[in-house]
Amino acid sequence: MTETVSAPRRVAMPLGLFVFTLLYGGMTVLAGVIAFKQVQLWPSELAVESGIFAFLLLVVISSTIAQLYGRAMAQRIVWWGFLPLGLSAAIIFLVLGLPPSPEMTDFRGEDLAAFERVLGQTPRIMLAGPAAYLVSLLLNIWIFDRLRGEGEGTTIGLMIRGAVASALSQAVDSVIFVTLAFYGQFDISTLLVGQVIAKVTLSLLLVPFLITFGVRAARWLDGREETPQPGSSASPPAD
Repeated sequence: MTETVSAPRRVAMPLGLFVFTLLYGGMTVLAGVIAFKQVQLWPSELAVESGIFAFLLLVVISSTIAQLYGRAMAQRIVWWGFLPLGLSAAIIFLVLGLPPSPEMTDFRGEDLAAFERVLGQTPRIMLAGPAAYLVSLLLNIWIFDRLRGEGEGTTIGLMIRGAVASALSQAVDSVIFVTLAFYGQFDISTLLVGQVIAKVTLSLLLVPFLITFGVRAARWLDGREETPQPGSSASPPAD
């Protein structure tokens, strides 16, 4: 008796959505690692944690997905972002718990101490990051989608919507993260004001141009896909 092997079912997924989803997962992990360093926003004296640069890309990617593939898809990407966050946290805890090699202990003690200092974040910070991530990105998607209007398809309209949504969501992100991570340890008012101003400034200066580029890049990637065969379930992304 010959067993019939059916052809694998083709999953219809635009190339732009596929690529941006991969980038999204990487940025969720990277944001938490590089956040350890504070950088100065020249020429001002404002300081911001470096994770904001990866986080702004999360804002850009989620907004791009909402623009081209719908708000529901963007919201699902945000929720699925907890998967790489959780897996990376588990692997980090595993690596920190494993004993270092004798060679590293004897000859690279400073490197080992720096590694553990950067990755050994306190439980409050580990909880504050995902909470701020979830609320601010869902808020960004909601505001960005709600601002759709007659001019939403124009480049200027896209840039304005991206800037407003990012600035408001980043302000909320700062309030949540700083409060959960540092409240009760020291006076957070100065840190909070500085973080809000710095993040809102970066949102207004960078996000409009990055979203414009992101939307064009996703459309270009989708245009490179092969023409669907007759009977295929693939469909072009909705604008």
